[in-house]
Amino acid sequence: METFIVQPKNQYEKRALKAFFKALDLPFKTEQREESLYNPEFVAKITRGDEDVKAGRTTTVTLDEIWK
Repeated sequence: METFIVQPKNQYEKRALKAFFKALDLPFKTEQREESLYNPEFVAKITRGDEDVKAGRTTTVTLDEIWK
């Protein structure tokens, strides 16, 4: 028996592959990736920013201040 690893690029391809396997009565299984598509440092910065907003550590800038 062989194992084929297929990596669909989008939801449309994923649905089409599942329908194909079901139509041919081929057994298949799917697995979720544990790895993030984003750089861990970037994710950490976004998380820190979210925490800052929740804690009230923000600065408000008006449009008048931007267009000086």
